[in-house]
Amino acid sequence: MSKRVVVTGYGLITPLGSGNEKNWESLMNGKSGIKPIPAERLNTEELPVKFAGLVDDFDPAAYVNDPKSVKRHEQFVVFAIAASAIAVKMSGLDLEKVDLDRCGTHIGSGIGGFEAIENTTRDFDAKGVKKISPFFIPTSIINMASGAVSIEFNFKGPNFSVVTACATGTHSIGEAAKVIQRGDADVMLAGGTESAITALAIGGFANMKALSRRNDDPEKASRPFDVDRDGFVMGEGSGIMLLESYEHAVARGAKILAEFAGYGASADAYHMTAPDETADGITRCMKAALKDAGIKPGDVGYINAHGTSTPYNDKIETLGIKKVFGEDASKVKISSTKSMTGHLLGAAGSVEAIYACMALENQILPPTINYTTPDPECDLYYVPNKPEKCEFKYALSNSLGFGGTNGTLIFKKYE
Repeated sequence: MSKRVVVTGYGLITPLGSGNEKNWESLMNGKSGIKPIPAERLNTEELPVKFAGLVDDFDPAAYVNDPKSVKRHEQFVVFAIAASAIAVKMSGLDLEKVDLDRCGTHIGSGIGGFEAIENTTRDFDAKGVKKISPFFIPTSIINMASGAVSIEFNFKGPNFSVVTACATGTHSIGEAAKVIQRGDADVMLAGGTESAITALAIGGFANMKALSRRNDDPEKASRPFDVDRDGFVMGEGSGIMLLESYEHAVARGAKILAEFAGYGASADAYHMTAPDETADGITRCMKAALKDAGIKPGDVGYINAHGTSTPYNDKIETLGIKKVFGEDASKVKISSTKSMTGHLLGAAGSVEAIYACMALENQILPPTINYTTPDPECDLYYVPNKPEKCEFKYALSNSLGFGGTNGTLIFKKYE
């Protein structure tokens, strides 16, 4: 019989603020973290999109033990270390009393050190091979986030990194929970991290016609399920969850915040970037998570949707929910917190899973802001514009990624 897995800590570094309290406060106030990109951060003069969800209150010194490591690492790695530090502190885990050989990391990124690659390529083209930093390779590879976190906390157990585009954070948490369930670790720090607000990334997504171009009104650019949505908004940050076996958490007297209930993963096997128009992939994914949790669709009270604010994704996800939930689809409450954070790419799924756990713990649902004109093809209930109190036992969080990859997590209120 597999072990029970619980959540005892989490850490957030997002456009809504650095730290859990700032994030929850912003969610409850329907505050957008999307704003124009300042010139000192990036020259957007030639870019068609000039705004993003930015982390602008971040002080790494507040979280990192060795200040020199900040200079060695790319920002996506530093975000992961900081979010992990918040999660460890919240959990009350005493690193001198736990078996560090049974503590692991499972942290991924969708893009990784994109800024380092972009800048190094520019230097190489201009000045040759001698201008390549010896730190270039180790700072830009995606698994360095998981490795750096393991070094920071001396976690010597399993050390993995998932790279599944926008489903990375979701898959990282789901796979980490399975590591604990099969008895390979007692504690896992898991999630995603991203910092890719660069000219190349924005230009690439914009040329795919994937990004909103509301340069005149950035705060209202991310509007999931609204008929006037015109694309997603890039964001950055990290969400890291501390998972433990139930036995380990109880033995050390930890406060349990939520219980991991189920996990599903699937492939569309359909298209490089577009979701299957029949919603087959996300439908099978949610069904797998429900089966893993041993519950029925009607048991789920809240869905934190992938809800990217792109015309196609929101319609397809809605269709998938209808297929899975049937007559219960009109009863379940859904919201997309990307309306406030933007799309954190590889960090999106883990940030949103944490938001789902916060909602479970507080029995309050974060809203979908900027929802003004319903789309006839998105006709479910999306918790419009204001948070809502709600008594519920299970929360589900969806992620869909390029390459046709899907992930679903289900958490249970701890009682």
